[in-house]
Amino acid sequence: MRMYDLIMKKRNGGVLTDLEIEEMITGYVKGDVADYQMSAMLMAIWFKGMTDHETTQLTLVMARSGDMIDLSAIEGKKVDKHSTGGVGDKTTLIVGPIVAACGGRVAKMSGRGLGHTGGTVDKLESIPGFRTVLDRKEFFDTVNKCGISLIGQSGNLAPADKKLYALRDVTATVDSIPLIASSIMSKKLAAGSDCILLDVKTGSGAFMKTLEDSLRLAQTMAAIGEGAGRRTVALITDMDTPLGNAIGNSLEVMESMDVLKGKGPADLTEVSLQLAANMLCLVGKGTPEECRRMAEKSIEDGSAFETFCAMVRAQGGDDSVLRDYSRFPRAPFHKDILAEQDGYIVKMNAEACGIASVILGAGRATKESGIDFSAGILMKKKYSDAVKKGDVLATLYTSKEDSLKEAERMYRDALTIGKDAPKDKPLVYARVEKDKVERY
Repeated sequence: MRMYDLIMKKRNGGVLTDLEIEEMITGYVKGDVADYQMSAMLMAIWFKGMTDHETTQLTLVMARSGDMIDLSAIEGKKVDKHSTGGVGDKTTLIVGPIVAACGGRVAKMSGRGLGHTGGTVDKLESIPGFRTVLDRKEFFDTVNKCGISLIGQSGNLAPADKKLYALRDVTATVDSIPLIASSIMSKKLAAGSDCILLDVKTGSGAFMKTLEDSLRLAQTMAAIGEGAGRRTVALITDMDTPLGNAIGNSLEVMESMDVLKGKGPADLTEVSLQLAANMLCLVGKGTPEECRRMAEKSIEDGSAFETFCAMVRAQGGDDSVLRDYSRFPRAPFHKDILAEQDGYIVKMNAEACGIASVILGAGRATKESGIDFSAGILMKKKYSDAVKKGDVLATLYTSKEDSLKEAERMYRDALTIGKDAPKDKPLVYARVEKDKVERY
């Protein structure tokens, strides 16, 4: 196989064979295929695309490039959930314990935040003592005992994806649906769960800015999962507005616990219940209606909250902070952002809100950046809310007092206040399977 010939084949719109894809990816991981050749292939894929079969084969080869985790030591049917990333998206902390409390098994490896999007591992590490690095036996034992374990991603999970993503990042080929789908799904398949629920975000704070692009990505990933023998469903959820009222690590943990205690924000609660119900359906716990009722009951009777606390204790964390939020470390500086006019919030740029939280220290601008777990934003007014001059729009929290001015400017620029109330937007736009789209 000559890489030159494969580049020309794809450049001309040809379909790569399974063997060609396998040799190309394994050769790149070994160093036999040069970066400049793979860059040319990525650009050819960006322009010409890939068939569902090509994308599935690419995903499988990438998944097999490192550890393929065998979860058979965990009792019951395992379900994974992946979000394409957003601002204030703390649903894993909510849906995981709900599903576990209802008899599902959640053995989940999560990532850290980068840029304006938050990471589940960072949120978990804001809980004092919580360990996100477990050996395989302890990981499995925690799931068998608690129904759930949330840890960081394995260092050798889909190494082909790590190499390819680094190259895509500097060659303007990140925003290709086959390449996005194979990147996400290679890690999900390597992680070993029986079923996968995908939370595909759409809007200003998401990677996919339009509903149609989000639907295309969701269908591509669902086709990959089903093609690999994993039951896979996707929900398209809104990320034009940050989810919930909190942005920032410990702030989002507290808000997640509020949802599990039955007193969280309505938007975050609704999205979480829909995600949890779909995960329960995937593991065969009943009809969508029955699974929704089960999820609601786990919040009402406190079992979901106690399940999360049990996992925290099992992984070395101090669950007392989940019962008494005053025990979390507090940011030494804060500032209220006040409305400068009457009206309605007619637009929120979720990405800009996320960037404001990064400025405060809640996220990392580079992989090497540190995190201030206490930093972030509590939003008091959101999209469609009426505001009067002098109302508190949001409160900023930080350990870096000199960051407040820039973060306030960024946050104000993210909001548009108009005279008339805007139309409501759906929280969940569609449910997507390989060959079926159900719009809400």
